[in-house]
Amino acid sequence: MHRLRHWSHALHSWHQKLTLPEETANRSKLGFGPRVDGAKGFNVDVVHEIHILDMDKAATEKLVHKAHEVCPPSNATRGNIDITLTVA
Repeated sequence: MHRLRHWSHALHSWHQKLTLPEETANRSKLGFGPRVDGAKGFNVDVVHEIHILDMDKAATEKLVHKAHEVCPPSNATRGNIDITLTVA
C-alpha cells in the first residue's frame, strides 16, 4: 500500500530524533463506503495499528503522532480522510 510505505518512512525518519528499535510492525485497514452523513458520495477512512518492540506505550504514541504530522500523504489528506492511530 503506497500510503503505508510513506507513513512507515515518516515513522523511521524520526529515528534520528528519538531512539527507535529496529523492529516495528505497521498494519493498516482501509474503509470505503457510503457517507454516513447522508450526503452523496463515499467516505474513506484509515486505521493504522503500530507496534514497536521494546518501546513503552507513551513513547510510541509520541513517535506515532510526530510521524503522522510529517507524513506527506497524511498532510495531503488531512481533513478529507478519517485517520485513526492505534498503538499496540
